[in-house]
Amino acid sequence: MHEEQTQPVEGHEIAWYAAQVKPRSEKAVSAALRQKGYEEFLPLYASQRAWSDRLKTVHLPLFAGYVFLQLDIRHRLAVLKTPGVLSFVSLGSEPTPIEGREIESIRSLVRAGLPVGPWPYLREGQAVEVERGALKGLRGILLKVKNEFRLVVSVHLLQRSVAVEVEREAVRPLL
Repeated sequence: MHEEQTQPVEGHEIAWYAAQVKPRSEKAVSAALRQKGYEEFLPLYASQRAWSDRLKTVHLPLFAGYVFLQLDIRHRLAVLKTPGVLSFVSLGSEPTPIEGREIESIRSLVRAGLPVGPWPYLREGQAVEVERGALKGLRGILLKVKNEFRLVVSVHLLQRSVAVEVEREAVRPLL
């Protein structure tokens, strides 16, 4: 249906993009894009939900509010006209491609069949707060030293800092 998606054209390559979609419409948008002939990717994870009378496993998007798809971005109008699609993720005015290696990494995680789930994006140097354990409520800067995470707490007036090892799972980013 979309031949231009499979053939690179002078200076324009087919790349992965993230389409931002309406809340809770990821599965419908994914199916509609597939129906239109696009290679789409909607990674899901299993989550246990409790109802009053039973426990049920539901499959939810790993990246709520987004569907990934591969296309020549010059032909994005058909995607934008798809019900539920709001926009493409962009830096500046043009949609920004996603590294194919990152998409393949996510695909590998999903194919592996191991338990996966969304996780807050943390980067080295980010301000975080400890959510559990003996250091609960403590705030500092997250660092990674020799594959171990450390929380750095500083006394600015003295220009001195101390560091303590923390579990990556025990901290959350401060907004």
